[in-house]
Amino acid sequence: MCRYVWNPRLESQLMGDAVDILEAVVNEVDAGRRVALCAIVATRGSTPQPAGVFVCVDEAANMIGTLGGGCVEADLRRRAHTLLSNGHSELVTVTLDHDFGYDDGMICGGQMDVAIQVLSDPRDTRPHREAVELLRNAKAAAIPMCVTTDTGLVGYRINVESAPRLLIAGAGHIARVIAGLAVPLGFDVHVIDDRADYANPQRFPPPVHTTAGPIDTTLEQLAPDGSTYVVIVTRGHKHDEKALQAVLDSPTKYIGMIGSRRKIAVTFDDLKHAGATDEQLARVHAPIGLSIGAVTTEEIAVSIVAELISVRRTDRRKIVEGPTPISDDAP
Repeated sequence: MCRYVWNPRLESQLMGDAVDILEAVVNEVDAGRRVALCAIVATRGSTPQPAGVFVCVDEAANMIGTLGGGCVEADLRRRAHTLLSNGHSELVTVTLDHDFGYDDGMICGGQMDVAIQVLSDPRDTRPHREAVELLRNAKAAAIPMCVTTDTGLVGYRINVESAPRLLIAGAGHIARVIAGLAVPLGFDVHVIDDRADYANPQRFPPPVHTTAGPIDTTLEQLAPDGSTYVVIVTRGHKHDEKALQAVLDSPTKYIGMIGSRRKIAVTFDDLKHAGATDEQLARVHAPIGLSIGAVTTEEIAVSIVAELISVRRTDRRKIVEGPTPISDDAP
């Protein structure tokens, strides 16, 4: 059985690296030092990271975060550090080919437009402070950026998603492995079971939240919303059915239930007799998980988490908005 081992370094990653990077920006400026926020705002062709990924570079040329490649980062670190010395903010284009300029040059063949904004005034970091607070409270945030281009000043808006909430109904073996996989992927994990000797911090160390109580009523009390994922892996058919009924009418991002096709058919039939509609039941991923031929507990958990990732990365809102021209006399 996969053992769930908590690494305290992962705690800040529940909101992704965004919180670490934005806090570094704020701390540097508060200390009276300049810092460069560097964000990929557009890509063409194959690139190691998508638009929306950002890092920061301080006056000592330290970089927090990653843009996906050693030579890419070395070049952008150099460019950002140069801009820090003169206080300018610019839009730069990086071409990823064998002529990149390093012996280990990238051969992806694509291009990345990177906005490098130099910040030095605490008043300019107000949006970054607000973003940290929002992300820590599981809410989406947005980072405004302003840089100089060949055509003048332009603005961008980097949208940062909040940590999606994962409610796991059932605290058995599969739930333990799912929790261990989901935490470093940025999910805010809650485990629910009516057995206190299963749903407890000893079996599921923090930052996983555990609740020992009736599974169906606890799910209702947690009020699943549009960014919530629900995985139903309880110890039996009746518990699964009650858990599913509790969330079936909620606006969840994902509902998945474990079980054989026969068990699922029986459960769906029971819920239809209780008033569930075909449209509601069609939202349920059952059997749960991607079809990868999973057999063991660990393999089943991997298939489930892989399906969560697939849903999470589909139909996402636009990460980068812009460029928007900014007048030189704008306030």
